[in-house]
Amino acid sequence: MSEKTDRPKRMETRLPEKFMPTINYNTCVQCKRCVNECSFQAIDVRDNKVVPKGGCVACGRCIAVCPTSAIEIRPLPSQFPPHGNWTERMRRGIYAQANSGGVLLSSCGTDEPYDVIFEDILLDAAQVTNPSIDPLREPVETRTYLGGRPGRIEVCEGEHMKLCGGEGPIIEMDMPIMLGHVSLGSVSYNTQKALFMAAKELNIIAGSGEGGLHEDFYVYADHICSEVASGRFGVNASYLKNTAAVEIKVGQGAKPGLGGHLPGEKVTKLISETRMIPLGTDALSPYPHHDIYSIEDLQQLISVLKEATEYGRPVGVKIAAVHNVGAIASGIVRAGADFITIDGFKGGTGSAPRVIRDNAGLPIEVAIAVVDKRLTDEGLRNRVTIAAGGGIRCSADMIKAIALGADIAMVSTAAMIAMGCRVCQQCHRGLCPWGIATQREDLMARLDPEQAAARVVRLFRAWNEELREVIGGMGIDSVESLVGNRDRLRYMGPNPKIAEVMGLKTVGEGWG
Repeated sequence: MSEKTDRPKRMETRLPEKFMPTINYNTCVQCKRCVNECSFQAIDVRDNKVVPKGGCVACGRCIAVCPTSAIEIRPLPSQFPPHGNWTERMRRGIYAQANSGGVLLSSCGTDEPYDVIFEDILLDAAQVTNPSIDPLREPVETRTYLGGRPGRIEVCEGEHMKLCGGEGPIIEMDMPIMLGHVSLGSVSYNTQKALFMAAKELNIIAGSGEGGLHEDFYVYADHICSEVASGRFGVNASYLKNTAAVEIKVGQGAKPGLGGHLPGEKVTKLISETRMIPLGTDALSPYPHHDIYSIEDLQQLISVLKEATEYGRPVGVKIAAVHNVGAIASGIVRAGADFITIDGFKGGTGSAPRVIRDNAGLPIEVAIAVVDKRLTDEGLRNRVTIAAGGGIRCSADMIKAIALGADIAMVSTAAMIAMGCRVCQQCHRGLCPWGIATQREDLMARLDPEQAAARVVRLFRAWNEELREVIGGMGIDSVESLVGNRDRLRYMGPNPKIAEVMGLKTVGEGWG
């Protein structure tokens, strides 16, 4: 017997389907649009009849394109015997790794059913002694600023008031929302263009992601925050000088402590030119910046970037929310950062090891409150802007994040959903049928950047209007006065210790 035949035959476990496209043949007109549009090839034609083929991820594209609404996607009941400890998710993971021997990858934020702390927090409202403000009749200001803050005012006897700090550049935005860093490569050209168009229309800032900035997008540069990550992809003088702000990416909420990996098949000509890497090669970002091993090293890089931009751009630092986030933020401010971006545990990603995405980090609600309190206690809070994201889903989350201590809410996934994303968590496969997270030209063409941008604009204008309604109802006439105003929040969740850590009173406690 040859050596080849001596090898044990590889046994693979076929996993049961999770979703099933179900076709109503009474209304199906056999136009086959669903077959042609399904990039996961989960629908086929047999005997001139549209039938499910397997591999459905519930992306919903077939439902959207069906002219007679003849398709629905049904989640299938579990095919595993019930067990309280060995859940279906656990067993699926074991089978998948026993088949492949590899790390399980996933996309978007964690889908584990963790409690959402935002939902355990209630907002206050004005009554009698603190009258509310009607935003239809009185101004309620939602403008905010990104950059180094004025610091404090010193008043000395016999002298004029002196403003300490705040000499650096600062960016005015019409609402306290920032589009998060979504790199070209993880998403398509049309997706990134739509985000930048929306940012310009809304007069807010959008992150470039760590993939550099394509030359076509320099027309939006005054509304873009460029990112300098550990791989230094696409970083050059023009990239730094022409954007509105610069951010050093140290960590990402979905994968704290890790770098990034864009597979070679996604590194097309456009991506290779933008990132300044060879065509078709894997783009690997190292886990750490190899020139940052201390706050002093970070201070040097901040200084270098300020000098490279001739002190004309705010320079910030993005970190993942981790257990010691308060002390880390303190060090970042002392290192000279103009703004800090905190990315929470439930933050999105185009690709991340599932074990990290689902198990590492800190909820953004807690991280915001801890950082705001630590910086306030140390007299540093008024020197810096805090942007926070990673799990902000709606205007209520945004308002609570601001009251907990953030100046700006960083949002990405909600913008993607506005464009058509169904959060099927398959971005890492590059087959997005909505043209959002793909580099396949036929799929990219499905997303019209102008229509997508318009949907994002309408979404955030609606959020901003809801912000004005809510803070007006709280008797507050400016969003700046809500920042860190935790006394207007009450905790009603199951764990009072969380309320204590966040500096929140529990429901039923008054102001006295």
